[in-house]
Amino acid sequence: MSWITRSVRRVGLASCALAWTVGLTAGPAAAADEDFVKYYTVTSSYHGAPENLTEIATRFLGSGDRSADLFNLNTGRRQPDGGVLLDPQQLTAGWLLVLPYDAVGSGVQYGVLPDKPSSSQVTKALPAPRAGTPDRGTKGRTGAPATEPGRTTSDGGRVPSGAELAQAGNLPASPPPKPEAGKKGECARAAASSAKSDWATLRLAADQAWPHSRGKGQLVAVVDSGVDGRLRQLSGHVTVGMDIVGGSGRGDVDCPGTGTAMAALVAAQGSAGQMRGVAPDATVMPVRVVTNGTKAAPAAAAAAISAAANAGATVVAVGSYVDTTDAGVVKAINDALRRDVVVVLGAPLKAQPNNPDAQVGDGSLRVGGISAKTETAADYRSGAVDVVAPGVNVGSIGITSVGAVSGTGTQYAVAFVAGSAALVRAAYPDLNAKQVAHRVRATARKLADGSQPDGRFGWGLINPVASVTKVLPEESAPRPETATAAAGRFTPAASGGRTTLVVVVALVALAAAGLLIFRVRRMLTDRRYDPDEPEPDEVSDDDPNPPSVADLPAMPRPASTPVTADDGAAEQPATDRAPDSDQSIEDSSSAGTKSLSGGSLAQ
Repeated sequence: MSWITRSVRRVGLASCALAWTVGLTAGPAAAADEDFVKYYTVTSSYHGAPENLTEIATRFLGSGDRSADLFNLNTGRRQPDGGVLLDPQQLTAGWLLVLPYDAVGSGVQYGVLPDKPSSSQVTKALPAPRAGTPDRGTKGRTGAPATEPGRTTSDGGRVPSGAELAQAGNLPASPPPKPEAGKKGECARAAASSAKSDWATLRLAADQAWPHSRGKGQLVAVVDSGVDGRLRQLSGHVTVGMDIVGGSGRGDVDCPGTGTAMAALVAAQGSAGQMRGVAPDATVMPVRVVTNGTKAAPAAAAAAISAAANAGATVVAVGSYVDTTDAGVVKAINDALRRDVVVVLGAPLKAQPNNPDAQVGDGSLRVGGISAKTETAADYRSGAVDVVAPGVNVGSIGITSVGAVSGTGTQYAVAFVAGSAALVRAAYPDLNAKQVAHRVRATARKLADGSQPDGRFGWGLINPVASVTKVLPEESAPRPETATAAAGRFTPAASGGRTTLVVVVALVALAAAGLLIFRVRRMLTDRRYDPDEPEPDEVSDDDPNPPSVADLPAMPRPASTPVTADDGAAEQPATDRAPDSDQSIEDSSSAGTKSLSGGSLAQ
């Protein structure tokens, strides 16, 4: 076998080995990425009109022009009902649309398509509900029907039914009913005596953050008195929500008006010169825990927070009706944090007892309210404030027929911070709840002279524009993989790594082939080389008559070495002793040269 044949065989074996290695490393990962996709389940209507690809692309991808991407991903693919997408303007409720990896918004899910068999179906859009709580679809993950009745607790709280959870995050198909006051005119009087004030919105200057983020795709749950969904300034940005205490099944009604004022601070749609919310592209989900009372029952408040997390909220704003020092309420908050929901709540007061068993975890933001002169809205417990926001003489919007209002309370500061968290979640969709809360804190304006956090103001006044634009060194370093990523979240870097490996293998194979061609051409151009003759150093182990040393060609004598008649006399017997001087080495070399030139070896 010639060396050319051996080289070809070696190159082939090396290429096969590399290709096999790539198949082992990239194959399973590629298969996993193919199983896990972002997708959206088509509903019967959106904003009262049938859904279509252009509207869905605008909602989740930011541009109706991206409808072509949606069409290419889904055309010809068999849907659960056996139908096939042929017309971008004609979609059927229940169809599953595969979305590009950059799609974000309420309703976007990540995991194995429900119509594909899989041993582990994982989705990201909704945290796993507790046992018996259904999913957004017609059937819960545990198999409970979506029509199961709501459950009432002993102290007045209700656990929402599957049907309520299914519709809580959807925009209403019909106008909400008028609120029913306990006494005639009570709803109007609750917010009638206030005057307009806009110092808070001017101080925060959230509009400077809007070129970078407007909170698109974020679902902000407001746990308070409900939200008036009939307001023009909130049209299209308030979902049906839930009523935990009234039993109406809808949270988009409000009598006291505090929940409506909070929602307006988050997502009001004012025109030029009018009040606009911090995150105008966000959507508010009202969760009603009071009707006309002053305090929410702890069980109702806990059920409301859990229901908001189950219904897909990305941020939860807890109003002042909720006692956030209650152990049951804190447990519900911590459960929501574990589901990657940012929870914003009022900071505890000094008058409230410090319960060591009721401590909220990371990912929460404890908020204090301040005035235009940096006076606190309440006597907060020292060291229990994370950030502050306007909470004194804050201008907002009242319920229908009331108009502009202003008021004082920690709940207004909570709403401002919730809107800022929505901006961060939309701008940095890969950050988890803990990282979002950290970014809000780290970008706050320092108010105290001491080190941050300060006992009164925490990290300072929230800064919406800095929260979405400032570069944080701690976010530049590689972060450990989150639970979401471990569950199979799409990572473009993984796909890029496999592509790089394939390219490296191809380059190595090309380099080996180029080297082989170069050597072959070099040998073929050498006239002394005959490819039909075996190489001098190629000796087969099976050859019965291997060549002897005497058959080897004589080495040519260097031109500088004279030929003498007594060359043979210069031969010396070989010894095992190494020469101990330079002269001995030279003599030994000369002797060997003479022996080869004579055509024999010393015996």
